[in-house]
Amino acid sequence: MVGFFYYDLTFLILFTLGVVIFLYKRRSNLKREGIMYLYRTQVGVKFINYIGGKYKKTLKFLGYLAVISGYILMGSMLYLLGQIAYIYIMNPEIVRAIKIPPLIPLIPYLPSIFKIDFLPPFYFTYWIIAIAVIAVFHEFAHGIYAKFYNIKVKTTGFGFLGPFLAAFVEPDEKQMVKKPKLQQITILSAGTFTNLILAIIFFLLLSVFFVLTYAPAGAMFNTYTPGIVNISEISMLDGKKITNSSNTALLDIINKNNLTDDLILGSNGNQINLTKVVVNNQSYFITIDNLKEQLEVIGNQIALYEDLPAINVGLTGIIIEVDGNKIKTHEDLTEVLKNYKPADKINVKTKDNGGILEYNLILGQDPQNSSRAVLGIGVLDQNTRLIGRISESFNFFKKPGTFYEPRFNTNLIIFIYNLIWWLALVNISVALCNMLPVALFDGGRMFMLTIAGITGSEKAGQIVFKIMTYIILGIFLLLMVGWFLAVF
Repeated sequence: MVGFFYYDLTFLILFTLGVVIFLYKRRSNLKREGIMYLYRTQVGVKFINYIGGKYKKTLKFLGYLAVISGYILMGSMLYLLGQIAYIYIMNPEIVRAIKIPPLIPLIPYLPSIFKIDFLPPFYFTYWIIAIAVIAVFHEFAHGIYAKFYNIKVKTTGFGFLGPFLAAFVEPDEKQMVKKPKLQQITILSAGTFTNLILAIIFFLLLSVFFVLTYAPAGAMFNTYTPGIVNISEISMLDGKKITNSSNTALLDIINKNNLTDDLILGSNGNQINLTKVVVNNQSYFITIDNLKEQLEVIGNQIALYEDLPAINVGLTGIIIEVDGNKIKTHEDLTEVLKNYKPADKINVKTKDNGGILEYNLILGQDPQNSSRAVLGIGVLDQNTRLIGRISESFNFFKKPGTFYEPRFNTNLIIFIYNLIWWLALVNISVALCNMLPVALFDGGRMFMLTIAGITGSEKAGQIVFKIMTYIILGIFLLLMVGWFLAVF
C-alpha cells in the first residue's frame, strides 16, 4: 500500500484544484457566514420533500427511535468524556504513548502523523468518501424530518472552513423555532440516528467482507511470557549488583550509568536487544525503556519476561509451521504443542517482513505447570487505550492471536477493508461527538430544548446550556493542558 500513498496525494492535489476552480466559477453562490463559506444549491430538495411528505407512518416511528438514540448517544458521549479525562489525569504514561492531542479534527493521514499503530492508514481517499457519505446522509435526515413537520427546506449545499468540508441542509429557522420542542428535538436527533444506522450497516458489511476475503494464515504473538516479580527482590540489573532495590534507587542506577539494552539474544540475524534482571537467583529479561516506565509508576511489583525458549532464540514474526505441522490459527499452535513435553526439540518456522525464518529450539517448562511444554510467548491485549478498545470492538469476528491474509489481490482487499472500517468508525464517532451538549453541535440545542421543556422556562434552558458548555469546554482545556505537560 506504500505505492498507493503517492496516488492518494495526487488525488488530493487534483481534488483541491478542482474544488477551487469550481467555486471560483460559481463564486456568486458562495457566501461567507461567520468563519465558514457556504455554497447554496437546490440539489436534493425535491428528494427531501418527496421522502418527508410520503412516508409519514415510517418516519413517525423512526422519529421516536431517533430521539431515544439521541439521548443515549448524549449520555454515552458524556461518559466517554469522563473516561478520557480520567485517563489523561490518572495515567499520563498512556498520554505519552498515544501522543495525539485530545482535540484534533479528523484529518487525512492522522494515524501516520501521530504514529498510531492500532489504527489502519487514513488516506485522503478514505477521508473524502467518509465525509461525503456521513455529511449527505446526516444532513438529508435533518431535511426530511423538517419537511415531515411542514418546515420549508430552503437550500442544500456545502460548507468550507479552510480545507475542511461539510454539507448542510437549510430549513426555515423561523418556522422551526415555532414548532413544539419534541418536533425540534426529533429533527436535531435525526442526523445522528442516521449516522448510527450507517455505522451498524458498515459494521455488518465489514464482518461479511472479512469472512469472504480473508483466511487465517498463522499464529501471532506480541509478547514473551511475562512473570510478576517483587521490586524489592531484584539483586542484579545489567550485571550490576543491587543493594537498594527501591523504585527510585533503580531509576537512579539506570540514569547515572546510562544503561542500555546491550544483551543480545537470538540468532539468524534476528537478534533482540534486552537487559538481564536477576530476581531470587532467577534470570528475567526486559527493555530499559519498559523497565523505566514500570518503575515510574508507584507499586511494589513489575512484569519481566521469563527465561524461556522463544526469547532466547529471538523468535519473531507469525508462526506458520511447527515440525512440518501447518499452523493457521492460535488454536492450531496450542493443539500441536500438546503433543510435546518440556525439553523436546522442535523446529519452528515464522513469516516476518515477507521472509521465512527458521528456528531450532528446546521447549521450556511452564512455570505454572511443570508437565506442560511452552514456547514462552503470549498475546497481550494492548488496547487499554479508549480509542483502541473502540476500534478493536470492530474486529469481533477475528479469532484472538490469529493472523489473517487476503485470499486474493492483497492490495485491493486491504484497501476496501480499511475503507469500510473507517466508514463504520467515523459514522459512530460523528454520531457520538455530535450529541455533545455544547454549541455548534446538534446535541447542544437538543440539550437546551430538553431543559427548557423540563423546567417550562426558555431562560432556564439557555442558562443551564451555557453552564454545561463552559464545563465541557473547561474539561477539554484541562485535557489539552494535561496532554501538553505529559508529552512535552
